[in-house]
Amino acid sequence: MGALPKQRVSRHRQGNRRRHHFLTPPHLVRCRNCRSLRRAHHVCPNCGTYRGRQVIEIEDARSQ
Repeated sequence: MGALPKQRVSRHRQGNRRRHHFLTPPHLVRCRNCRSLRRAHHVCPNCGTYRGRQVIEIEDARSQ
């Protein structure tokens, strides 16, 4: 036979077990170059800079 619970788990105990099962919002900071929101320690998706250096080239939507 498979494993069966000996007793019912109360809602309080079940909630205590699942206390850490939640999503945290990403930590957003302002880009130094374009002042748009970006994730901390990541390249800015708007202008392509990281720590004051141009890392990737971003195509403008107007040039397409």
